[in-house]
Amino acid sequence: MLLNQGIYSGNRDGFEVVHMIRAFWAELNRDLLLAFRRRGDLLNPLLFFVMVVVLFPLGVSPAADFLAQLAPGVLWVCALLAALLSLDNLFKSDYEDGTLEQLVLSSESNYMTAMAKAIAHWLTTGLLLALMAPLLALMLFLPTEAIPVLVISLLLGTPTLSLIGAIAAALTVGLKKGGVLISLLVIPLYIPVLIFGASAVQNATLGLPVAAHFAILGAMLIMSLVLAPFAIAASLRMSVSS
Repeated sequence: MLLNQGIYSGNRDGFEVVHMIRAFWAELNRDLLLAFRRRGDLLNPLLFFVMVVVLFPLGVSPAADFLAQLAPGVLWVCALLAALLSLDNLFKSDYEDGTLEQLVLSSESNYMTAMAKAIAHWLTTGLLLALMAPLLALMLFLPTEAIPVLVISLLLGTPTLSLIGAIAAALTVGLKKGGVLISLLVIPLYIPVLIFGASAVQNATLGLPVAAHFAILGAMLIMSLVLAPFAIAASLRMSVSS
């Protein structure tokens, strides 16, 4: 009997894991489909990223040496602000049509729902920014040996930005003008990612090691992947119940 109970318990746990994975993929596919249907919201961060980087040389100096020195910080700050631009709409539409309340009150794992929404935000914002960054880096005369470091640092850092930003978006989803409050909440938390991401690119331009910066960015990403979905789920429950 004990053996049968153990087998039953193992099968039940396995079924729950499979169910959670399926719920995660269903939510991720849904959010990606909605994002690509709202092409204006999808393109806004990318256009902002491009316009600010393009206008920067016009506002300061077009000198190649000067732009090459500032390029790591400029690209990272612009990418951070572009990712921040789309956070206000992360949960807003689901909150307004009642979908978010149903998700929070359903039997599905709120952890997996929060994870899926944060990853969908990164796929439609951070990943596209990282893929676009090399072209803009060349325009700012960033040395070619630093461009792979720029892309890797963005690929490691922007998911952390999405996960942290999703916490603030979940806390302010019920507010009419939560965009400013999101900025005030997340920008101090974004600073470590910005420092190590830009420093990695700067070190690459100087021929210095970048492994330590990648390790710290990776550690922050792992910590965010583990802890942020719990905070997002709790924040959503607070916002929906209030």
